[in-house]
Amino acid sequence: MQLHQLKPVHKTKEKKRVGRGGKRGTYSGRGVKGQKSRAGRKLKPIIREILKKYPKLRGYSFKSKQEKVIVNLKDLERKFKEGEKVTPETLFERGLIEKISGKIPKIVKILAQGELKKKLIFERCQFSKKAKEMIQKTGSKIL
Repeated sequence: MQLHQLKPVHKTKEKKRVGRGGKRGTYSGRGVKGQKSRAGRKLKPIIREILKKYPKLRGYSFKSKQEKVIVNLKDLERKFKEGEKVTPETLFERGLIEKISGKIPKIVKILAQGELKKKLIFERCQFSKKAKEMIQKTGSKIL
């Protein structure tokens, strides 16, 4: 089947021609005045007015706030070997974090739940105070 072979299922409905004499009279069932009685009446989109006012509201901003993805030390202990690099990409490959709207998250925060006994190399990660202390005790590098 091709585009030129397609045909509509329903018959086209003829438009009602209003305001051309006949039994309806001068106003043709549209009322006397106003927006709806005019020829070619296009109603004003109300949503547009609301959108135009919206940026003036307090606290409005277009910035998208990307949420932090949290990883615990016990998960790093389980999934990584001695001397490996820990980056958002490697965390994604090991299945510890997931993509957010099709992208690997840039902000990864490591929390101090569990223990870490291996020496690892950390890049582009954020840490809680306690997690940073525990990581530095093991002799891991934070770049």
